[in-house]
Amino acid sequence: MLGNKEKGSFGSSATTTLVSRDTEIVGDIKFSGSLDIEGVVRGNIVAQSGKDAIVRIVDKGRVEGEIRAPEVIINGEIIGDVYSTKHLELASKARVQGNVHYTLVEMAIGASVNGALKHTAEQPKEGKMGRKQAAQAAAPAENAPRAAAASAATPVGVHEPAATAKS
Repeated sequence: MLGNKEKGSFGSSATTTLVSRDTEIVGDIKFSGSLDIEGVVRGNIVAQSGKDAIVRIVDKGRVEGEIRAPEVIINGEIIGDVYSTKHLELASKARVQGNVHYTLVEMAIGASVNGALKHTAEQPKEGKMGRKQAAQAAAPAENAPRAAAASAATPVGVHEPAATAKS
């Protein structure tokens, strides 16, 4: 969880940008490397495509806008949608008012999301297909409508209770 990661995970060439506690930025931010938010950002945060990037929102930090980055760690407040293509961590003080799109998620006790949790498949590397994608590609087309209807009926993260027998 928060703080358990090794420092310098992007190597010595990675850059860190800090929005400190008493700072407010109005406008969009496009970045690469590491972005730490301790203050307020009123705008979208977007990582440059094709580069490693991580956004950290600390417990007093707030973002009013969309976040799009491979890795996102939230322990503050987000008012907007979050898109994480690799790893999303919702620490115990995380508050998200918006939809959360993730590939891999960690959620601590106390974190809250007022919106939908939407799993997105990891982007396959060019020229390579994972087992699941290969199986789906090889499956007969007649099974596709049933599979789509089943996945649309039950959202990710929502579990319906099993039917109980009545006497």
